Amino acid sequence: MRVELYAEDKKGVWDEFVRRSKNGTFLFFRDYMDYHRDRFADHSLLISLPDGDLLSLLPAHRVGDTLVSHGGLTYGGFITDDRMGSVLMLDVFASAIGFSKAQGIRRLVYKTIPHIYHRLPAEEDRYALLRFGASLVRRDVLTVKRPGDRVGLQERRARGVRKAASRGIRVDVCEDYEGFWRILEWNLSTVHEARPVHSVAEIRRLHARFPENIRLYAAFLDSALIAGTVIYETPTAAHAQYIASSEAGRSSHALDLVFHHLLDAVYRDKAYFDFGSSTENEGRDLNAGLIEFKEGFGARAVVHDFYELRTER
Repeated sequence: MRVELYAEDKKGVWDEFVRRSKNGTFLFFRDYMDYHRDRFADHSLLISLPDGDLLSLLPAHRVGDTLVSHGGLTYGGFITDDRMGSVLMLDVFASAIGFSKAQGIRRLVYKTIPHIYHRLPAEEDRYALLRFGASLVRRDVLTVKRPGDRVGLQERRARGVRKAASRGIRVDVCEDYEGFWRILEWNLSTVHEARPVHSVAEIRRLHARFPENIRLYAAFLDSALIAGTVIYETPTAAHAQYIASSEAGRSSHALDLVFHHLLDAVYRDKAYFDFGSSTENEGRDLNAGLIEFKEGFGARAVVHDFYELRTER
């Protein structure tokens, strides 16, 4: 097989393959990946048959002798189309590893793409990882709801929905990212001593590039934005990328109403609603309060696995 590094002149080919792939999402389009190119040394791979027929992509960046797939993205791994089978994936892995060794790569940190984002089954890489001696090094817990499932609202969440509605809170899509970011930054700094991965300027720029995929849904009390979530929408799933509530939002149970609205109305026909991860410290710690809130909407666990592979084996 032929393996080559991504270059700017491959943008159209790359994006078209993502578009027709069985497990790619808008996060893998170059207009999304390259927004933080100043922070990550791109080392993405294109794997083709000898005649040049493109078979797979690996979004990745390099740090020293380590290849990461990809540190700036929520999930990663080989992007493939419906031609990919398990035998062929072994060949893809072997070619990518051989190329990487020749480039001085000694370690691959591999993020999988959770199955809820697959348009067709696409876990051939999981088997290949085992065959090539990769080790599971991290497992995050995503909390996922299929909107049509029989598991309904926990009574505590249902009471919150009723209380928020009785106070006249309304939920709507909006463009006030600055207002939401002030709440988000306050939440993260006071609770976790952290900051959002994206600045408000970056999320605005990404929303402008992908208006059908990135949306802010907010709760309003009168005209004041008091809570909300930024949703990343893909063909199979809606993912809550950011969730935040002000003190007024907490006291009025605004987030209960936000997520009830999204599950019951906006995304009722979506295959999956992903509340995101509730694990910390590389998956070793579980935030019990956070995951219990999410599970209160009838969501349950889907794991997101990370592997490490030594190329010298």
